Amino acid sequence: MNKIYGYWRVSCGSTQDQERQIRALYEAGCDKRNIVGDKITGTSSYGDREELSKLLDELKEGDLLILSELSRLGRTSLLMQIELDKLLKKGVSVKTLDKRLDTTTMPKEIVGLIVSILGYAAEQELQQIKSRTSEGRAVALTRGVKFGRKRKYDDFQVAEVMKKKSEGEGLGTIAKSLGMTRSMVQRIVRQQVAV
Repeated sequence: MNKIYGYWRVSCGSTQDQERQIRALYEAGCDKRNIVGDKITGTSSYGDREELSKLLDELKEGDLLILSELSRLGRTSLLMQIELDKLLKKGVSVKTLDKRLDTTTMPKEIVGLIVSILGYAAEQELQQIKSRTSEGRAVALTRGVKFGRKRKYDDFQVAEVMKKKSEGEGLGTIAKSLGMTRSMVQRIVRQQVAV
């Protein structure tokens, strides 16, 4: 075996911390210099994961890639199978820290079966997350929760923008006179016209 590499991924904008995965990869035998990862959502396309892309290009025959779980390669069964097949054809072994996959000891047929099952489970988990998120958002809306960033202007400023607009002033002029950005003035006008 040549080198042992580790890959971690955590969702951006969440409370997840990569330290737990990095520590586990280090304890599994990865050199700290060979541990890389991405802070990006699991549903993102493979090409968006810069560190994973670089790592997959760098891996050579005889190397070992350790992942915390197979879903770090992708969220769909098909994507996992494609990426794993590329690695195996390249002569790279793959292990997961959850001990569900170890291509160094498992027969090729079993590996394919396990990847299919784990891929299906990952797809189902993603669907459940989306469903729960959608349901939670719907409940929050019925309770009057407002989504998106908070307004950075008050009702007086809205009235001033609309007054100046009705007087024929341009958006840039209005923005400058009220100390706002042009896009903020555009947003106010668009919202008021829609009402």
